[in-house]
Amino acid sequence: MDERNTNRISALLAQVVYRHLIGAVAVSAALLLPAASGLAATSCANGSFDAWLTGFKSDAAAKGISPTVISAALNGVTVDQSVLARDHSQKVFGQSFEEFSGRMVPPRLTRGSNMMKQYGSVLSRIEQVYGVPGEVLVAIWGLETDFGANTGKYQTIRSLATLAYDCRRADEFRSELMDALRIVERGDLSLAEMRGAWAGELGQTQFMPSSWIKYAVDFDGNGRRDLLHNVPDVLASTANFLASHGWQRGKDYGPGGPNFAALQQWNKSEVYTRTIATFATQLTRAP
Repeated sequence: MDERNTNRISALLAQVVYRHLIGAVAVSAALLLPAASGLAATSCANGSFDAWLTGFKSDAAAKGISPTVISAALNGVTVDQSVLARDHSQKVFGQSFEEFSGRMVPPRLTRGSNMMKQYGSVLSRIEQVYGVPGEVLVAIWGLETDFGANTGKYQTIRSLATLAYDCRRADEFRSELMDALRIVERGDLSLAEMRGAWAGELGQTQFMPSSWIKYAVDFDGNGRRDLLHNVPDVLASTANFLASHGWQRGKDYGPGGPNFAALQQWNKSEVYTRTIATFATQLTRAP
């Protein structure tokens, strides 16, 4: 066989191999597309809520959540349209500092001062451990829930499932829903107790489940991290959050002070953060 025929045969063989490889890649891609589409359909509102919930249950099981908790928490859960309405209608914080602090601080000052006295020994111990003074914790407590009087009535699991399915912040709320199941799994709260604000905040200082998992502490040593009913746990966990976000013992927490940035990790709104600082300062001056 001469060299030209050899080259021609080699070229033909190369074409056959190339076509075979292209075909194999096309088949592989075709096989992968339905799976990818299926994953996308269960990631948020592109598919039915039931399909999404089934996928989430599988993910929860893979992450170690027990079948008992998964079933009890998620069976029968439906989308909460009132939560979607609240989420979609949010507006940027519009009040000035003077308006907001003037509305929020004076009505809470007397009770805040009483709380400083009632929980004085607990607050002192918390400051020894975390470096956060009691007036800051009581100010946050008062602003968030009126010292535990208004923690919210929304079903936390339903709210988080709704927001995870909605696609606006699907990954964020999917993670929060998983952490809410972990709170139940480790016995901090029962499912019946999992009620709070519409966006999933829980407890007397309104922790998102992810913050609960990271920063909640059992300060009174009763074996549970209970930020819904247990005031020492509530206040110490709030202090732990701030300490974990750079709080410096003994330093100023007013605007421009070293600890103002730690307060802003609690709430990104400068108006709200300044109000915490103002409320705390006034508590130190209260009789």
